[in-house]
Amino acid sequence: MKRILIIEDDDAIAGIERDYLLANGFAADIAADGGTGLTMGLTGGYDGILLDLMLPGLDGFALCRRLREAVDTPILMVTALQEDIDLIRGLGLGADDYITKPFSPGVLVARLRAHLARYEQLKQSGGRPRAQICLGGIRLLTDARRVFVDGREVTLKNKEYELLLFLMSNPDIVFSRDTLYDRIWGYDAMGDTVTVAVHINRLREKIERDPAHPCHIQTVWGAGYRFRP
Repeated sequence: MKRILIIEDDDAIAGIERDYLLANGFAADIAADGGTGLTMGLTGGYDGILLDLMLPGLDGFALCRRLREAVDTPILMVTALQEDIDLIRGLGLGADDYITKPFSPGVLVARLRAHLARYEQLKQSGGRPRAQICLGGIRLLTDARRVFVDGREVTLKNKEYELLLFLMSNPDIVFSRDTLYDRIWGYDAMGDTVTVAVHINRLREKIERDPAHPCHIQTVWGAGYRFRP
């Protein structure tokens, strides 16, 4: 049974989230403030985390950053802040996705399931010989989930890796934000395509020699993104 940590100071919202999780076969614990959430998140061995942004004590942004330094499980931000700057800031700190209040509990559970399933796929080892993709000085070991740039290993988060793998598997093909969101996140991307731009920027910081003038992950204005070897 997958264990989910809910970090939410609103008792009613936390209760709804917990009830839906329990009804869908998850185990769920609740932390009502940032400090407790940090302690539980670091020590509880949870499979996923639902994180509110506006928390007493340690806010969701700081909490996400602290958690991401130690755990690699999916983190979904649940927020009433809909301005792009807040969403971009949160994703830049390592959140895998966000959902805005008010939300459908069913959609929340569906998104969580999608992230957990993809995370498990990345962790699985099929015992096959290592496959790799080598393009433009970037070497991606698909079975080992390791990435090397000019011989130096770089560490990628879950969605950063999946996005790079997809783009490198389809070099020189332009994909729109909507298409990338649908392929990588696995559900309707309407209104959520800012997530793609955030992850593209994070990838560029890690694999490009000059992130401000990327050679590999290129923006095709008005169309989307492509990987150039």
